[in-house]
Amino acid sequence: MIRNRAVLFAFSLIVGGVFVWAAVLKIRDPLAFAQNIANYRIVCNLIAFWIGLLLPWLELAAGVFLIVGLWRRTSALLLSTMLAGFIVLVAVTMVRGIDVDCGCFGSLSGKANLGLIIQDAVLLFMSLTVFLSKADPIRLIGKKS
Repeated sequence: MIRNRAVLFAFSLIVGGVFVWAAVLKIRDPLAFAQNIANYRIVCNLIAFWIGLLLPWLELAAGVFLIVGLWRRTSALLLSTMLAGFIVLVAVTMVRGIDVDCGCFGSLSGKANLGLIIQDAVLLFMSLTVFLSKADPIRLIGKKS
């Protein structure tokens, strides 16, 4: 297990930063994000609409908390759960033969493909490492998580 505080902080900064960036892009156009969700054909349009409105705010909060070190383990667990869900969603979509943009980064999104699964798996490794670490990474604010 990685115990180097600087590495753990770097992992927190990378994962948190990706989620903050993605959230801001989705918050700017929640209806487009809701349509991206609907394109996966997993949930009905009403549920896609609510996910499109709420999920980016959850991503933003968890990403910011992970970066600044507040509720570090909780944030890392939440983001890890999201990443695992995204990996499963993309894999299922590929198996079903549905060709969609992932919707991850608003209008900057690419296709939901194996590259996206690998990217999410790397982020998942980083967030799980932060979650499972007993060492306290370098923090921007606060004393302990």
